Amino acid sequence: MSVLTSLAQVQAMTAGVAQPLATVRHCHVAEAPLVLVPMKLAGEAAAPLAIMLGSAPQEPSLLVVPQPRNRDLRFRFAAALAKLVLNHIETSRGAVEELPPGKEGEERIRYGNAPQLLVPNRGGVGFLRLLGRSTRFRSTDGPYAVDPAVPVLGRWLTWFADRHDHPGSSLLHAMTEVLRLHWATGQSSLEDGNLAALLGWIDPPAGLDGPAAAARAEDPVTCPPAGPTTDPTFDNEVLAPAIAAYDRSGRDRRAEERLHAAVHAQLAPTWELMWQAVGLLRGLPEAASVAGRWERDRDAFTYYHQTFGEAYPQARRDPPVRAARRLHELERAQDAYDAQRAFDDPLVMAEYRLAGQAFGGVVIECEPDRLDETGKRPRLRPHLRVGTEDPVRLDPGTTVCNAARPALKGRIVESGDGAVLLELTGGMGRKLTAEPGTVPDVGERVCFTSLTDGSWGAAKFPDRENTPWTHGGPPAEYVPTDEDAEEDWS
Repeated sequence: MSVLTSLAQVQAMTAGVAQPLATVRHCHVAEAPLVLVPMKLAGEAAAPLAIMLGSAPQEPSLLVVPQPRNRDLRFRFAAALAKLVLNHIETSRGAVEELPPGKEGEERIRYGNAPQLLVPNRGGVGFLRLLGRSTRFRSTDGPYAVDPAVPVLGRWLTWFADRHDHPGSSLLHAMTEVLRLHWATGQSSLEDGNLAALLGWIDPPAGLDGPAAAARAEDPVTCPPAGPTTDPTFDNEVLAPAIAAYDRSGRDRRAEERLHAAVHAQLAPTWELMWQAVGLLRGLPEAASVAGRWERDRDAFTYYHQTFGEAYPQARRDPPVRAARRLHELERAQDAYDAQRAFDDPLVMAEYRLAGQAFGGVVIECEPDRLDETGKRPRLRPHLRVGTEDPVRLDPGTTVCNAARPALKGRIVESGDGAVLLELTGGMGRKLTAEPGTVPDVGERVCFTSLTDGSWGAAKFPDRENTPWTHGGPPAEYVPTDEDAEEDWS
C-alpha cells in the first residue's frame, strides 16, 4: 500500500466517506454488460447452486440447480447458462471493421464491439474459471453426453478468466477490484472484498455515513453475501430444508418454486448493488488510454472468435514455452498499464512523484534551438531547466518523458538546488528546428517521469522441440559408448 493510499484511507475514516484515488475511469464500461451474480453450494468447490444474470437492471434471469449434487441437474443448468452467455457473446460483436494489412500482407478485421462480463468479486471470477474447467472437456456423445453448448461455454469462460489476468483488460471485471482502483475507504482490504460494505463507503444511503452503512451491509439478513459464497444461517435454516423438501417431493414443481424464491431473495440485493456500481463508474470520465486498451480487447476477442472452430479446448496446464511467453506478455502489459494510468491521471502520477520516479514543476529556463554538434551531423538537443519541489531520486543520464505528451523524451543532465536540467532527445520532429508547441515554454508547468509505455521489447522463445527435456522438449537420444557396450548388465 502506498503512502497516498494510506493517507486517503485516513481521510476517508475522518470524513466518513470514501475518498477518490483517481480523477478518471481507468476501465471500459460497456453499454450493455452481462452482469453475473453466481452462487455455489457451501463446501462444494464445483457445485453451482444458482446464478442471476442479464444485461439490463430490470430484466434479470435466474437459473437454479434444485439439487446441486445431482450431475444431470448441474449440466442442465450449464446448458441453460450456455444459451444465455453465448447469445450475449454473439450479439455483442457489432459491425466488422476492416484493418490495414499486417506485416505479412494478410487481411485483418476487428469486431466493432466485444462482450463484457461483470461479477461481484474475485470469488466470482474463480467460479467462472472453475466452471469453465469443469465443462470444456465434456463429451457431447456417449453414455455421459452433455448438451453441445456446454463445452463451448466452458471454453469461453476459460478464455474470459484468462483475459481477466491480463492487466488493463476490461472483458471480465470483478466489481470490488474496479471500485477499489478508484476509491479508498476507511476499512481494511479484506472488508473491501464485500461489495455491499464497499459501496456503503463510496455511496452511503441518505442519513448514514460510510462506517454505519458498511456495518449495516454486514448483516446477512438485509444484505446477503455477494456470491458465490452463501451465508451459513441461510444454508442451515432455509437452503438445506428447501433442498430436502424438493428431494422428498420427487422433484415437485411447487417445491422447486419455493427453492427458486429463496435463492432469488439472496441474489436480488447483490444484483441491485452491481448496477449501482456500474452507475458510479459511468459517472467518471473515461481515461484517454482506455479506448486503446479496449481496441486490444476487441482484437483478442475477434481472433478467438474467428479461430474458435479450428482450435482445441485450452489445456489444463500450459507447456513450459507457452507459460513463459504468457508470463512475459503479462509483465509487458502490467508495465504499460501502470504507465498509461499515470499519464492519464494526476492523482496516480502523484504516487510516482512521491516515490521519486517522477517530478513536476515549472520551466524556468529553455534553449529550444540548442544543437549538439559533437557528432558528424548536428542534432537538435534543446535544454530545459525545471524548477521543482519534488524529491528527485533519478540519476543523471536517466531517460524520462513528458507525462502530458509521452512522445517528448529526454535525459537528465543534472539535478540539485530545486531544479533539474534536461536535454530533450525526441518527439520534436526531424528538423533542426523543433516543431511548434513541442518544446515547453518558460513558465509552463510540466511533469517528467521515468515511466515509459511499452518499454519492453517482444521476447523470442524457442520451439518446444528446441528446449531441453527438463522444460518440455524431447529427451536426448541415448547413444551407448564403447565402455557401456563392454559391460555386462545381465
